[in-house]
Amino acid sequence: MNSLALLLLSLSVSPSTVSALPSGGDTQLQSRQDIQSQALDLHNNARAQFGASPLTWNGGILGQVQAHANKCVFFLSTDSGVGENIAAGTGNFGMSNAMDSWMGEASKYDYNNPGFSDATGHFTQVVWKSTTQVACAIASCGANTIFSDPSHFVVCQYTPPGNFAGQFPQNVGRPVN
Repeated sequence: MNSLALLLLSLSVSPSTVSALPSGGDTQLQSRQDIQSQALDLHNNARAQFGASPLTWNGGILGQVQAHANKCVFFLSTDSGVGENIAAGTGNFGMSNAMDSWMGEASKYDYNNPGFSDATGHFTQVVWKSTTQVACAIASCGANTIFSDPSHFVVCQYTPPGNFAGQFPQNVGRPVN
């Protein structure tokens, strides 16, 4: 049985958003190297579609990202100075599922009224042009932690963070054809 929950938050000190979705079935829990490669590829492919430059990996914050994921508690971290997207799902939920969820918000973004919305906060953080680095981690979580079934918890942190009021027009590009 798949579980479904949805929670979106934004913090002014550490702009972040979160989501939890049912299982997708993309990958088994992966090695850190595989996660790094997949996270960068997925982020950079998504960013290119909106005119944003590629991100680089921030190994300096990976420890705090992994530590937060390992807690298996579906809340934003208290790490300041970073943006954060989180997602969780049952089954083989992984990085690809999280990115699909976050980028699925793109169609809801209102370019005529640019700004933060709970419905688009993951998307805007992913494509935020001023963000230059990312680090992501995935944790395998037991039953009755995030969901009643075992799950995977995906955490990505971004530097510098995005989703700042007044900065959306210059940081969230329209789709590139």
